[in-house]
Amino acid sequence: MIYRTWNGRHGYSFPDLATLLAKASPPRSGDDLAGLSAANAAERAAAQVCLAEVPLTQFLEEPLIPPEVDEVTRLILERHQPAAFQAVAGLTVGQFRDWLLRYETNGPVLAGLAPGLTPEMTAAVSKLMRQQDLILVASKVRKITRFRNTLGGPGTLAVRLQPNHPADDPRGIAASIVDGLMYGCGDAVIGINPATDSPASYHELASLMDRLITEYRIPTQSCVLAHVTTALRAMEEGAPVDLVFQSIAGTQSANSSFGITLALLKEAREAALGLGRVPAGGQVMYFETGQGSCLSAGAHHGIDQQTLEARAYAVAREFDPLLVNTVVGFIGPEYLFDGKQIIRAGLEDHFCGKLLGLPMGCDVCYTNHAEADQDDMDSLLTLLGTAGCNFIMGVPGAADVMLGYQSTSFHDSHYLRQLLGLRPAPEFAAWLETMGIMQDGLRLLPAQAGHALVAPQLQALALADGVPASAGSSFPQKAPGSETA
Repeated sequence: MIYRTWNGRHGYSFPDLATLLAKASPPRSGDDLAGLSAANAAERAAAQVCLAEVPLTQFLEEPLIPPEVDEVTRLILERHQPAAFQAVAGLTVGQFRDWLLRYETNGPVLAGLAPGLTPEMTAAVSKLMRQQDLILVASKVRKITRFRNTLGGPGTLAVRLQPNHPADDPRGIAASIVDGLMYGCGDAVIGINPATDSPASYHELASLMDRLITEYRIPTQSCVLAHVTTALRAMEEGAPVDLVFQSIAGTQSANSSFGITLALLKEAREAALGLGRVPAGGQVMYFETGQGSCLSAGAHHGIDQQTLEARAYAVAREFDPLLVNTVVGFIGPEYLFDGKQIIRAGLEDHFCGKLLGLPMGCDVCYTNHAEADQDDMDSLLTLLGTAGCNFIMGVPGAADVMLGYQSTSFHDSHYLRQLLGLRPAPEFAAWLETMGIMQDGLRLLPAQAGHALVAPQLQALALADGVPASAGSSFPQKAPGSETA
């Protein structure tokens, strides 16, 4: 199908839906690199006008990648629920934008709609929206998930505590964990990117976090962000695995470059559920995504990077994740050139994920060779807070010394919680109060010399050596909240 429109005296035509979506996309360097961008602002505006007239049903009739060659497309079409789609089935993309902004289109309505939307529909409507539109609509949606605590509820903001170390040194990791906990971070997950992706390293790091969570009775969950096959081996060998992690993308060929299939993800989820560590009805998967991953793998099929990112959310949705994190500026300026592009991409990703019913977080980040700085990240962080983002990252000093990129720090989360009156996950907030770390979910308390987490010899360092509390370490011998704590 050819899509045509006029802009003044100049006519524009787009040979297929994939081209129309790419030309309608806001500027970004990745689409320029792929040769997919609009030639100029006039062509972009014409494509957006044309896209606004496309019926939503067209995305069901014209798959961007043939289902015969792509299992992600097959998944999208097979999981589409026509009954849920009926509320918007008669709308064009432009009318859908207006419908989303109506007062009556509230959180419950959007939750009911989610199974009827395809990723391509959400990507299309996002291309017609201003940033304030993306923020307002996303703010209506709350997606609640559970493991040892409850994430995503109204008035909350969770934090992934990210204590990476370039040598996987348990003492350095444990010190960063204690630092983050003292800032009220870690309710989303304590998640370590291992420097060495091996079952032995995985087992060691998972055991370190398990001992800490158990000894201090912390209502949170842990994750070693190794490849899913490493997690499977570690589970077979008895590692204490809470969440299974995997990076995912929006095409079968890109996922193949990651060494994964939908069947492999299903196997990992079933294995994690089979451990019995999560309460009934809880979630065990943690996914990360990022605009540009398909292009970097040579697996983009001529589709713009933001639409492909939305397709990755269909993969995530299939496995009922606890957390989904768009690592928005991590791949580099080849895909998102500067702060302006990173901010826009972060808001798009969060919006599309929320519309599809996912518990969306964002790693507000950039690499040192991008045209961005921490002021840009402050802007995106604040905008995502108003948009109802489920969680952000907490990285020591905002600089990940293992992965070599810039993110958000422990105190950045405290800024956002203070600004917007947001609290940690309720169970975690109660633990913070019991431990004398935070008051009323908003105010950090001074760390006293005898605090259970830090005195007299930084208990977590003993923990990293595997010394149990009963063997004479300085861990509290009673539950947090007792006179010992």
